[in-house]
Amino acid sequence: MIPKKLLFESVQKNVVAALEEDLGPEDVTASLIQENRPILAKVISRQEAIFCGKFWVVETVKQISTQVSINWQVDDGDRLKKDQLLFSLEGPAKPILSAERTILNFCQFLSGTATKAHRYSQLLVNSKVQILDTRKTIPGLRIAQKYAIQCGGCRNHRLGLFDAYLIKENHIISCGGIAKSIQLAREKHAGLPIEIEVETLEELCEAIKAGAHIALIDNFSSEETQQAVKIAKGKIKLEASGGITLASIEKIAQSGVDYISIGDLSKEVIPVDLSMRFYG
Repeated sequence: MIPKKLLFESVQKNVVAALEEDLGPEDVTASLIQENRPILAKVISRQEAIFCGKFWVVETVKQISTQVSINWQVDDGDRLKKDQLLFSLEGPAKPILSAERTILNFCQFLSGTATKAHRYSQLLVNSKVQILDTRKTIPGLRIAQKYAIQCGGCRNHRLGLFDAYLIKENHIISCGGIAKSIQLAREKHAGLPIEIEVETLEELCEAIKAGAHIALIDNFSSEETQQAVKIAKGKIKLEASGGITLASIEKIAQSGVDYISIGDLSKEVIPVDLSMRFYG
């Protein structure tokens, strides 16, 4: 789970960066609007989806104007219907116009991420296998995407390089081998879970002997995965990864692994089609 403090700090930073990028020194088009011209703006979904972005909308409105109010009809994680009203904004037209694209960008992108995660989660709804995300996120939007993935029904892997070990091939080479890298990990940060990448069944046995908690079996064949599950049973947790898609995930889950990590959850996101309509 994402710590609340980290989430809210991230939301604030995301919105500051987005508004600075979009507004620059002045929104020249919005400057044409009369200062106190009141407006009602409604945001609707043009397609079925899973909604995400509420915190980013609230923070954008907070940073843009104290005179704009939000009336919510949905919450993060809710399933949306086509043409459904999500929320409305009421207040001066000028700040709402300046915030329009920032609000829609966050909601479209994060809802798209949540929707993709939901598709994956529904394929394994009756399985004990946990679907995990990766660090393959858009720079600056790591926490945002991982939160959206939670809203879609999948789980987060480590948030970054700071909260768990994932000892991969280049780490192993640099440390001097599997056993040595696990020993060093235990000595450096004893409280952190230790996960290590293995490329063969022999390396899996070595990781078990050295005391790793989780083995990442990356791009194993179906036969190798089945063998790995038999070797690991009761000794170490297994995480399958590598090119996993909506078409292949069910077969991998049936092998008996504990986790499946999927870069596709955050890499190839199609934003949800949303629209903001103004009423004078």
